[in-house]
Amino acid sequence: MVVLLAGFLGGSLAMAGSSDESSELTRADVERLAAEVARMRERLDEMEALRERVGQLEQALEEARRDLESRQLAAPQKRDVSASGDAAEAGNTSSDEDESDGIDFKGALRFTAFWSDSNDAVKGTRGDSGLDLFRVGAEGSIDDLLLSAEYRFYPFMDAIHHGWIGYEFDNEDQIQLGITRVPFGLLPYASHSFWFGVPYYLGFSDDYDLGVKYIHRDGPTNLQFAFFKNAELAGASDLGRYSYDILSAGDYRNEESNQVNVRAAHTFGFETSCSHEVGVSGQWGELYNFDTRRRGDHWAAAAHLDTRCGRWNLQLQGTRFEINPEQPTAIGDDIVRVGGFETSYDMATEGTLAVANVAYNVPIDSEYIDQIICYNDYSVLFKDRSDFRKSQLNTTGCLVGRGPVFLYLDLIQANNMVFFGDGSLAGQGEDDWKTRFNVNLGYYW
Repeated sequence: MVVLLAGFLGGSLAMAGSSDESSELTRADVERLAAEVARMRERLDEMEALRERVGQLEQALEEARRDLESRQLAAPQKRDVSASGDAAEAGNTSSDEDESDGIDFKGALRFTAFWSDSNDAVKGTRGDSGLDLFRVGAEGSIDDLLLSAEYRFYPFMDAIHHGWIGYEFDNEDQIQLGITRVPFGLLPYASHSFWFGVPYYLGFSDDYDLGVKYIHRDGPTNLQFAFFKNAELAGASDLGRYSYDILSAGDYRNEESNQVNVRAAHTFGFETSCSHEVGVSGQWGELYNFDTRRRGDHWAAAAHLDTRCGRWNLQLQGTRFEINPEQPTAIGDDIVRVGGFETSYDMATEGTLAVANVAYNVPIDSEYIDQIICYNDYSVLFKDRSDFRKSQLNTTGCLVGRGPVFLYLDLIQANNMVFFGDGSLAGQGEDDWKTRFNVNLGYYW
């Protein structure tokens, strides 16, 4: 356009010398054309600025889409494991900080199929299957009052999972009273898999006790303080419970009481596509023995890292614990009894736990599948006594989800682990690796 205007102006100036009258007319035309050129150049400048702004907005939009996609890495909240080793849980159990307007009723129905090389009957039938769980629950809020409760029905028992009433303050802090999750280590779970890891079977992950808990949140900082009078059930010998606790069974007759928990965590890169939660936890409590009628104690401390970058999630945790029971001299103090899910087993009283888990949210574009999350979870217990063999658990698997339906496919390998042959969380146990292939299908509402 500028070239055409220049040519027109050149032709008009060449005509200017033909006569005075034509010269005056050409000058007026030139002035008008010059003004028009100036206006066009202003519009061109505005268009260039607008084009640059559109490019900036498109770039920002693309970054926002990537950030939103990366936030979907977190796996749906999951499960618990039956003590028999024959059924595990998967699900969308709410975290401590879920909120809703009004009370919502929820539930789940799940089935399990599995094969295990440590179970002769299962090997003979080439696997087994059956009902895993039916559960019902309610959660939400009315004004500033909060409610969360869940009850579970297994083929071999029924038990409360959790149940608490809370209050939310103006600054969004919360107080919860009832059977609530113990604030310790990686939350909500120290695993991605359906079968959980070693910490769960020792009572250091997804544990629920009866007491009061305070949660303070300030942007990237999360602080939790709790006092638990006892475990979720009043009867120290009652094995029909969801959480694994130190209890009274056989020669080991103890009961947890008066436990204090503190957890502090800070998230670097808060609300970005690459965040890193770093935290420390501590707990101390009493341990009453029914035979000696004396009180011992127990304590544990943990440090953890929960990194979520893009489609990746890395979980690391180290835990140190010591249990000092006041048991009869003939029994000693190297072993206590832990129980839940209608069974009990021995646990070493001193040890160190390590957890290393990784998960990847697989990109997928399908009308039949909403998400696929694959993972490898590894955990190990090192026992202080030199003649106590360590216990290991490694699970490789994937979670496949579509709408309210979730399918867990897990290959579980265990070394000296309870529910796998003669494995033990105390004493020698066995040194052979055992394998279990587990499939769990659940519908959640």
